[in-house]
Amino acid sequence: MKTLKIILLLFVCLTTYMVSAQTATLKGIVFDQDGNPVPGATVAYPGKGAITNDYGVYVLEIPANQEIEVTYSYLSLKNVKLKITLEPNEDYEFNPKMQTDVEVIGELVLDVNKRKRVEGIQSFSPEIARKLVGANAGVENVLMSLPGVSGNNELSTQYAVRGGNYDENLVYVNEIEVYRPFLIRSGQQEGLSFVNSDLTSSVDFSAGGFQAKFGDKLSSVLDITYRRPTGFEASADLSFLGANVAVGGKSKSGRLSGIVGLRYRDNSLFVNAKETETNFRPRFADAQTYLTYKVSNKFELGVLGNVSVNDYQYEPLTRQTNFGTLADPRALLVFYEGQEEDRYNTYFGALKGTYVVSDKYTAKFIASIYQTTEQEYFDILAQYRLGEVNNNIGDENLGEVEFSEGIGSQLTHARNDLDALIMNFQHKGNFEVDDNNFEYGVKYTREDIRDRVQEYEIIDSAGFSIRPPLVDFANNQPYQAYDSPIVPFTSIRAENDVQINRVSGYAQWSKRTNLGENELWLNAGVRAQNWTVSGDGIESTTQTVVSPRAQVSLKPNWDMDMLFRLSGGFYHQPPFYRELRDSTGTVRPEVKAQQSIHIVLGNDYSFDLWGRPFTLNSEIYYKNLTDVNPYTLENVRIRYRARNNAVAYAYGLDMRLAGEFVPGTESWVSFGYLKTEENIDDRGYIFRPTDQRLKFAVLFQDYVKIIPDLKMYLNMVYNTGLPGGSPSYADPYNFQTRLPDYKRADLGVSYVLIHEEKRKDGLFKSFRELTIGAEIFNIFDVQNSITNTFVRDVYTKVQYAIPNYLTPRVFNLRLTAKF
Repeated sequence: MKTLKIILLLFVCLTTYMVSAQTATLKGIVFDQDGNPVPGATVAYPGKGAITNDYGVYVLEIPANQEIEVTYSYLSLKNVKLKITLEPNEDYEFNPKMQTDVEVIGELVLDVNKRKRVEGIQSFSPEIARKLVGANAGVENVLMSLPGVSGNNELSTQYAVRGGNYDENLVYVNEIEVYRPFLIRSGQQEGLSFVNSDLTSSVDFSAGGFQAKFGDKLSSVLDITYRRPTGFEASADLSFLGANVAVGGKSKSGRLSGIVGLRYRDNSLFVNAKETETNFRPRFADAQTYLTYKVSNKFELGVLGNVSVNDYQYEPLTRQTNFGTLADPRALLVFYEGQEEDRYNTYFGALKGTYVVSDKYTAKFIASIYQTTEQEYFDILAQYRLGEVNNNIGDENLGEVEFSEGIGSQLTHARNDLDALIMNFQHKGNFEVDDNNFEYGVKYTREDIRDRVQEYEIIDSAGFSIRPPLVDFANNQPYQAYDSPIVPFTSIRAENDVQINRVSGYAQWSKRTNLGENELWLNAGVRAQNWTVSGDGIESTTQTVVSPRAQVSLKPNWDMDMLFRLSGGFYHQPPFYRELRDSTGTVRPEVKAQQSIHIVLGNDYSFDLWGRPFTLNSEIYYKNLTDVNPYTLENVRIRYRARNNAVAYAYGLDMRLAGEFVPGTESWVSFGYLKTEENIDDRGYIFRPTDQRLKFAVLFQDYVKIIPDLKMYLNMVYNTGLPGGSPSYADPYNFQTRLPDYKRADLGVSYVLIHEEKRKDGLFKSFRELTIGAEIFNIFDVQNSITNTFVRDVYTKVQYAIPNYLTPRVFNLRLTAKF
């Protein structure tokens, strides 16, 4: 009897197993034609179906041992059908790419994902970043055309958002925070940004009021997602500025996928066109990869790697800058000796594990390491003449300096080295309970920085060494011999060995509900960070900040498609190493986190104009900043006072109208108004260094109607002038003049020789797309300036602000290919 029971039990178990084994699993990610995930797509076969989640991911269980036809569908996209027969218990990954119902000639597809609109996130396809013309083409080039984002240096990828500075922006790649070099002082040294647009599948950007799940910075979040190839792909981009190559693919089983990008850039085309004659070899190169491996249906590993080598060799020869007026022209002539040799090598690696515990809970584990070794060596002697210019029309010496009002020389020296190692370990997760979504995360960061600063500047005027104004000395010659030592005008010598340990975390709640017949989204969360600064000769200091944040979004049940948002909270920025170091090179561990209270009111209005879709985005914002760490901005170099001795505010209006100005393309017009001021030591409010009062930008795409493969891309920006800065050791309250307005227009014209519907046999049969184009940077040859050089007239004692001009009009040829 007992034996019979055992046999019956085994039979039941075997039967249950066989019944359960008659199914298989079909899974993957649904993409649109530009490689962006499609949330809300339907994946179904007769009798059963599934919906893709916010990331385009789906999992569908289908019968085994029989042919099943699965249909992928989404509004405005063409259906994709798949006939497949799977073995029992087999897992099969299929990542379809859905095409649009109508031919779209433009390359930009605005993200209409309601979830991102609700969060106040602006999204755009990275294809526009690859196509748009610009001196530094890429994702950051597109950001410069958005309201609230400013950048007055076309050679730099750094940007300021709503009155903040370059250090106040978060950048993530596949949820992994990335960093930039420390010692960069000018745009022409900068090279390549971390983000490789050739590898990118989606770009999300928030200019303020973002949720607690994002990190501890004051201004903005740029969230990049690198794509997963669905098959073999390759691309190449060649021009006089360098070359980019990207290759991707996946294994036969579909479990392993990867993409690799190589970039090389040479800025000689721009720098050799500037007013300073140089021997210049700016070479920048990097290699990046993103790999994913599906260990099982529930667990996936991702690897992000980057190696970057920036080699900057600069030998200035001569410079002539003309300024003044037609009636009173002036010129600065400079003759140089010496050179600058800089090198910035960065290495970055990250490992990310994603474990889908259930359809309600997902856990992620991230570990990353970043190392940068930087050197900045230069010895440059500049001998200058400041004089009057011959303005007699027809004179053979027209434009030549005829009378020198001031002569002098300047010797700058630096031997700066920095070695930084940053390690991160993070766990984050999200889970759903009924209609509530919860997200949390905890992160440990260790920063180990070794820094040597050795800089000095000697200024000589007509044979006399000029002392710094802060040095007291008496000169009673000839009655008393002068035997005081000769000291440089500025001098910094410091060596620092600093360790910073940080523990941070966040928790937030989100819910979608209804308020009558209106849709309502709620979000509330809190962040906290504790950090300790220690090191050689540094007293260990520990501080903690807590940052609560909230968002409310309402979509009224109106005939008009409108969405209203209100977001805000406390935003803290605990000091990074650069913010701890003062003007003497001394590290001050007691520096507090800067605090900003954000209030952002936004509106999205979608409508049809001329029978085509348009969206008007508007945001009004206000920031109240306390414990502000004042700084000076020279080109892209930020130097902090390392004292929380200021308060500040910022308010403004951002507006962007985007849509099909030309049928089948996407363009936009942006307008921004900003006012930001600071009060240092209760002396009254003055302009902050990034007080960009007005901004207009146009990103426009067009094509020839009878030749749709002939396309045009126009990128225009107008920014009112930034505060012009002040000389070394001068009181900024006495220097509140502004630089001239920044005006720039870049034009690109391209012709698509080969595309999907125009493929050729023979030599070109391997090309999926082949495009040739010409680019004109700074079409109108506007002289924009980034900083001033201050030179004193020894006769009148007048101090002149000599503009340092950016790049003139430059031409470029470009060839792009996809395989």
